[in-house]
Amino acid sequence: MRRLTSVDAQFLAIEDGKTHGHVTALGIYDPSTAPGGTLTYDAVHRLVAGRLHLLEPFHWRLVEVPFGLDYPYWHHDPDLDLEFHIRELALPVPGDIRMLSEQVARIVARPLDRSRPLWEIYLIHGLENGRVAVLTKLHHAAVDGMSGAEILGALLDPSAEGREIEAPAATAPRRDAPGQLEMLARGLVAIPGQRLRALRGLPRALPHLDQVPTLRALPGISTAASISRRATRIRARTTDGGVLTGRGLHAPRTSVNGPIGSHRRIALTNHQLAEIKRIKKHFGVTVNDIVVAICAAALRDWFQDRGELPNEPLLAMIPLSVRTEAERGSYGNRVATMLTPIPTNIADPTERVAAAHRSMDQAKQRHQAIPATMLQDAGEFIPPALLARASRVTTSVAARLTTQAPVNVVISNVPGSPVPLYLAGARLETLHPLSAIAHGTAINITVLSHAGRLNYGIVVDRDSVDDAWPLAGAVDRAHDELLALTA
Repeated sequence: MRRLTSVDAQFLAIEDGKTHGHVTALGIYDPSTAPGGTLTYDAVHRLVAGRLHLLEPFHWRLVEVPFGLDYPYWHHDPDLDLEFHIRELALPVPGDIRMLSEQVARIVARPLDRSRPLWEIYLIHGLENGRVAVLTKLHHAAVDGMSGAEILGALLDPSAEGREIEAPAATAPRRDAPGQLEMLARGLVAIPGQRLRALRGLPRALPHLDQVPTLRALPGISTAASISRRATRIRARTTDGGVLTGRGLHAPRTSVNGPIGSHRRIALTNHQLAEIKRIKKHFGVTVNDIVVAICAAALRDWFQDRGELPNEPLLAMIPLSVRTEAERGSYGNRVATMLTPIPTNIADPTERVAAAHRSMDQAKQRHQAIPATMLQDAGEFIPPALLARASRVTTSVAARLTTQAPVNVVISNVPGSPVPLYLAGARLETLHPLSAIAHGTAINITVLSHAGRLNYGIVVDRDSVDDAWPLAGAVDRAHDELLALTA
């Protein structure tokens, strides 16, 4: 069995019927390249069945420790039921992209069944022009962005003809899930180690607690972190000699920074990666800088239309992978977060790009001063028995504070394959990442590059935002505005 880390366990702990801890990827395929010109349920079922030995998290079933004495464990499920996990449905023909997004939003809003391995695949027929969609849904407790990409890499091929798959190793002896007494014993044995990890992680985490999105808005956290920084003389300095701390990063309160509901809205868009590179070359910045500038312009436009654009810049949380090359294939979470103001307060597009570049540079400097294990160290303070309740309480309290939000929006840029990929022979045209939202942060914009395109997946809380498509339209306008400046 495999024990979850404190970061893994927090993605389970935050779930309360409204916040969900899973992430999804929506691929749209051209089935004309597949055998017979169709992508069928049987073909997907056979492909997954033949590659299960490459898809380790597909076997993992959650086993809880009694009384929450320790974090849960993953147990290799010997009775995996693929017919439960792989599902098929159809839109009314011809289904357009908005009809697809509505169906996907309903699926995304449903929690995964914890009595089974935490993943699902949906084959969705009925799209216009004969296209087929495949939605892959995985729990964040098992995979982060990079390890999720490894899962997709195991399912997809570089050609329509497929590839040779290595034979599975010798099957391990079947082992049923451990009983409650065994898990209780594991929990009791683990208690001394929990205290040791908390003591070891305290000096590393305390000076940076105001960089933890779920904690930073709580009363007293900024003061405690600031005092600890002074005591340990930790400073993250900018190039102009100023001192930047998490306490100085302000997230203005907006209508989308309160408690969320249980339903979602989704919008999708994509642009040519060559155009993004042309823009970044024109301004002499990075692709990430341009993505942040586009998102900032889109959010500025969108909030202005709602009549609630703050005078100060919005604060974004940007997830980062800290997975090393040696940790590839280990799954679980190796992540950090970077907080950065985004220039939603700047009207001029050229000045906005320059401000995004400066802000990202400063955020990287702050991030370099923070231990890569900071999120895990911070999580170790809370005994496992209290983790679920504490996680829900902190996110709920932070979402209800009237003075400041923890962060305003999540923006993530995930690298994908530069070459075309195929599923059971069907060519993948676009791949849209759809990530999670939580109390206090009702908008998530995740971007993934694939085969010359940059694909946006926008997820919002339906109670806060009744239609996500105007935000996708604002992204398109922001892209076009910058592209026009390169002419």
